[in-house]
Amino acid sequence: MILIDHPYVSDFLVRTIKENNFEIISTKEARSLINDDSMNWISENDAKNKILNSPNPLIYTNSENSLTWIFNYLKETNLPQQIRLFKDKIKFRELTKDLFPDFLFRKVKIDDIQTLDLDIDEIKMPFIIKPSLGFFSIGVHIVRNKSDWYTAQKELNYDNLKSIYPKEVMDASTFIIEEYIEGEEFAIDAYFNNDGEVVILNILHHMFSSGTDVSDRVYSTSQSIIRKYKESLEEFLKPIGKKANLKNFPLHIEVRIDEKGVIKPIEINPQRFGGWCTTGDLSWYAFNFNSYQYFFQNKKPNWDEIFKNKKDEIYSIVLLNNNSGFKPSEISHFDFDMLEQDLENILVTRKLDFNKFPAFGILFTETSEGNERELKEILNSDLSKYIRK
Repeated sequence: MILIDHPYVSDFLVRTIKENNFEIISTKEARSLINDDSMNWISENDAKNKILNSPNPLIYTNSENSLTWIFNYLKETNLPQQIRLFKDKIKFRELTKDLFPDFLFRKVKIDDIQTLDLDIDEIKMPFIIKPSLGFFSIGVHIVRNKSDWYTAQKELNYDNLKSIYPKEVMDASTFIIEEYIEGEEFAIDAYFNNDGEVVILNILHHMFSSGTDVSDRVYSTSQSIIRKYKESLEEFLKPIGKKANLKNFPLHIEVRIDEKGVIKPIEINPQRFGGWCTTGDLSWYAFNFNSYQYFFQNKKPNWDEIFKNKKDEIYSIVLLNNNSGFKPSEISHFDFDMLEQDLENILVTRKLDFNKFPAFGILFTETSEGNERELKEILNSDLSKYIRK
């Protein structure tokens, strides 16, 4: 059963639902995004009753906005409680405290951030401060020194953190301060199957332009990345799944892996793969299998078979976030044709309304091994060369 909500659903996900006749809950949000009466719509009450009569129901959401429906309709199930264990970053740290006993974190209210200056010397630097309930790197700051802290204090207020997302998705009232995790960052799509086993569907390297960058500009996956980290990530996730008793549960995980191979979690996003139908769709374009279908059909990727005829191409998600310094009102349009000349192979282009969202679009790209330079260039670009006024 699938819950569809704003801000975005991809044509690929809609086609997947239709071709597989997956049940889709007939909410007003889903109906506003998908105008197709031939799909397998199920009423909200029928969906609720069906889920309540299933021990481990299969539910996938394309958007964290859908969590509101789960909290409202499925109070009698364990699902809201399981979701909160991961969605609330403080609850997640408490859940995994015995797995990572040396990890330092603390809770702080937004109203106390401005007066926390007296305590700042008691907090080990560097550290991260971010909303306990957050999304899309909104309100995230890396604090390496007092100057960074004063900058964070100026920006972390209610006016700056007004969100298009509901309170269950983005809540700026409570923050978590936690130690900075060293290592390379990775994002993983996975699910716990009906036996509670971990199934890895994708592993992506989250590239950063600098030590202070917290943006989501480039995520890349490849054969070498998946072969290198798949088994260790499965072992990492097993005890977390047991603690939360997860079955038929999709998730999107962010971790850092240090030079010794030690994995530490950043966060786990429940009931979905990557936001805005990104990482879930990318598995099809990169590896020719459908992550959504695999979740609902309880299937595991046969990676040896998938990689049999592949080289080590790099498949990336590129978020064209507006870091140009230009306000949307100053911009006429974004020159996607010019950008296409600078990238080897754009597989998919998704244009966004930059007046409504803080990005011009999302790309899926293929890069030959040895041509990683193009990814570094787009990672470091302020995109101003593609902006027309």
